[in-house]
Amino acid sequence: MSFINDIKLRYKKGNIVEKLIYINLAVFILTLFINVFQGLYKGELNFVFEWFSLDDSFSSVLTKPWSIISYGFLHADFIHILMNLIVLYFIGNLFIEYFTQKQLLSFYLLGTLFGGILFLLSQNYFPLFDNESSVLVGASAGISAIFIGIATYMPNYQLKFRFIGFVKLWHLAAIWVGLDILALSGGNAGGHFAHLGGALFGFLYVKQASNKEIKIFDGISSLFTSKKTPFKKVYKTPKKKPVKSNQNTSLNQQQIDSILDKISKSGYDTLTKAEKEFLFKQGRK
Repeated sequence: MSFINDIKLRYKKGNIVEKLIYINLAVFILTLFINVFQGLYKGELNFVFEWFSLDDSFSSVLTKPWSIISYGFLHADFIHILMNLIVLYFIGNLFIEYFTQKQLLSFYLLGTLFGGILFLLSQNYFPLFDNESSVLVGASAGISAIFIGIATYMPNYQLKFRFIGFVKLWHLAAIWVGLDILALSGGNAGGHFAHLGGALFGFLYVKQASNKEIKIFDGISSLFTSKKTPFKKVYKTPKKKPVKSNQNTSLNQQQIDSILDKISKSGYDTLTKAEKEFLFKQGRK
């Protein structure tokens, strides 16, 4: 029991990235056990996948509305979850250095939502998917939203890789998105459409957050974030407006300089009455 208590303690003390990793691992382990028991009874499909994965038809969303979010916590196999959680750990911890943990959760959930929407649209629009049936699982859409979101916020941030050196974040993001685009005609095209949906959300959200005039996602994100915690964004220091030169001030300063120069050369007594009055008035301002 100490092992379980230790996990519980780690979960409570962990940040949102660690909690998401624990949740995904717990769900994955649960599906493994169910696979074993259903296999013993010749079950054809794991009922967790049946009820919580996202089907490729719009009608299924009406019967299982939660599936458009819940699919983001399911994974097909060990390699699938391993790769996703490694990226989530490193990119997620970078994200919360600049944003709040609630905002990361918003990106994960909303990225999953947008990924699911693009998956459904692609499956029902492109001829590539005619006469095919598929389901969507995986956290990649939510992770893509986090990845592209932080890359959009600070594109020139550099990460150091052994044998390669420093690589800018936007270069990695471009490779990430480019690989998904190149794989759109492959066997897992629907999954890559979902990744792009999450990436598109991350990009658009960060862009609109830096523009007060655009509020496309404010209502949606408020479902997952506290209204008291505004989205952090880049605040550009306003350029100081150049002070317009005042012609009178410039002339007065020139006259003062001329009078002071005259005093330094010839003495105060050489000033005219008008010059003395002018200097007196300027000294009282």
